[in-house]
Amino acid sequence: MATYEVALVLLVDPSGAVLMQHRDAEAPVSPNQWSLPGGHIEPGETPEQAAHRELLEETGLTVDELRPVWSGPRPYEAGFPHTVTVHVFRGTTDAGQDDVTLGEGRAMVFVPRERALDRDLASTTAAVLPRLLAAS
Repeated sequence: MATYEVALVLLVDPSGAVLMQHRDAEAPVSPNQWSLPGGHIEPGETPEQAAHRELLEETGLTVDELRPVWSGPRPYEAGFPHTVTVHVFRGTTDAGQDDVTLGEGRAMVFVPRERALDRDLASTTAAVLPRLLAAS
């Protein structure tokens, strides 16, 4: 069975809103669902380097510091053909919605913290976001 590693970013603005991606229908994983920005860790990259790269590619944003907040297996999903280790990093930004460039997906928006869980969430986001929001 193939194994992969991905890095996700929980990016929070000054109001506490969380940056979330609405994945498009062509996404190979979790199409049409909401997720945190992030993606595959490239050979030779650390998870933190991948998190910074993916954030820039998908949003046009950079942050000085991303702090690791969770690592573990992607939740089991029937028919999913491989094992994924997920690394989640948390960062803060002064950027606003007008500073975000959509690099991938249908939308990339700051969602008010109290509404972040009220969406059709990708399985990994559904598993980690509630505990990350409760801890911060």
